[in-house]
Amino acid sequence: MLLTDRRAARGDLRDVVAQAVSGGVRCVVLREKDLPRAERLVLAAELRPILAEAGGTLIVAGPDPLLPDTQPAPRIPSTFGGAFVALHLPAAGPYPPPVADLVGRSCHDEAELDRLTTEDYVTLSPVFPTRSKPGYGPSLGPDGLAALVGRSPVPVLALGGIETPAQVRACVEAGATGVAVQGAIMRARNPHRVATTLTTAHHELLQTSTPQTPHRSDPAPTTPAQR
Repeated sequence: MLLTDRRAARGDLRDVVAQAVSGGVRCVVLREKDLPRAERLVLAAELRPILAEAGGTLIVAGPDPLLPDTQPAPRIPSTFGGAFVALHLPAAGPYPPPVADLVGRSCHDEAELDRLTTEDYVTLSPVFPTRSKPGYGPSLGPDGLAALVGRSPVPVLALGGIETPAQVRACVEAGATGVAVQGAIMRARNPHRVATTLTTAHHELLQTSTPQTPHRSDPAPTTPAQR
């Protein structure tokens, strides 16, 4: 998963996302929440086809799904069980999550995991010290991540300071289903190369091991964390 940050990107955000997708990324969280809604709406409309062409999905940092007000929420086939209205929510709320095909949430500790209701996946952060948010933490480290993964009722994506294949391996070995990356790709001179390196490392790990991640008892749509 890639989280966007246009201020850190070395080039146009659309180009960075396109390069990341060509390098194997299949889930992108559109953040940029400081922009006016009209501008975020345009960004969402421009980024969705980039993901759709590769069989991926755009997840909007919600709760606003950034769909045109004049159209009903579309439902088109995708890799994720038909999910199209996809949201990623902050730990602070809203609770319960708004109705959507796919809902993720940012979590950082046991208390936030215990508040989950109908979410499909979570990100846990920061796993490692991060240049995107210097001083944010303390970082969980692989051991702290493993402890929280064991408590999570849904698949976990590790987030924060992940820049190398070794860190991807550490997160997966700790039980994370996958990783979420922001700065390593946004700041890269060659986003395609960085995305390829990290996604290749993840794919190789999936071929040799199956993370034991708890799931809710009720059936849930296939999530980006399970890709």
